[in-house]
Amino acid sequence: MPKLATIRTADGTRAVRLDGDRHVDLGFSDVGAFLAAGSPDVPKDSATYAVEGADFAPVVPNPSKVVCVGLNYRSHIEEMGRDLPEHPVLFAKFADTLAGANDDVVKPAETDQLDWECELTIVIGRTVRRADEAEAAGAIAGFTAANDYSVRDWQFRTREWLQGKVWEATTPVGPYVVTPEELPGGVRPSLDTELTVNGVVKQTASTSDLLFDPVHLVQYLSTITTLRPGDLILTGTNGGVGHARSPQEFLVGGETVQITVQGIGTITNHIVKR
Repeated sequence: MPKLATIRTADGTRAVRLDGDRHVDLGFSDVGAFLAAGSPDVPKDSATYAVEGADFAPVVPNPSKVVCVGLNYRSHIEEMGRDLPEHPVLFAKFADTLAGANDDVVKPAETDQLDWECELTIVIGRTVRRADEAEAAGAIAGFTAANDYSVRDWQFRTREWLQGKVWEATTPVGPYVVTPEELPGGVRPSLDTELTVNGVVKQTASTSDLLFDPVHLVQYLSTITTLRPGDLILTGTNGGVGHARSPQEFLVGGETVQITVQGIGTITNHIVKR
């Protein structure tokens, strides 16, 4: 299973496979529906769409769960002044928070502390509960990228982070889902990541530095709840967020924020002030 995406077309969203300079229709409305059906063979007479100018939707527009891991890179834990966690630090998002890879991101009028977070994201490919290590590895359909734009002043109003993490259309995910066998390290990938603001590098890391790796996270989360095809797990960000800089840096509107995850692709967002 090569690179998969969900694109917007005149007839609605479509799950597609990258094939050279074309996207091949997989016969489903989105990647989540394709995975839930067991990733069937592509019809021989499938429609195709040009890759150039593709309008990417979130790779899974309506997952049953979006689970996020906080404080999962040593560099980010240290810059935030926290102790290394003994267990994954978890919070959740809603499907309404998701956006396409190249969508504009609107800076909420209610904040002056909009921040960035580059994240490797797990895409679940099969239903799993209380998984052992092998089952957890087998449940990972692939990986994608996400930018967890965070409203820091709301995030730190209380001890719980939820209200800073669930603003509508502030979590672009994509552009592609890439299977583990296509990535160095497989289900525990070792990928270079980078985030820039207006071309200036703000974050760099290797996903091999995750404290809790993808297989462990699937095991841990599946102990709590059933994971289903299309569920997303954002694995955390590394050092370099604006909140932890001295002086602090936040997005004010007008910037272009870009993240690149090796082997997966690039997310580019223009920050719109309204």
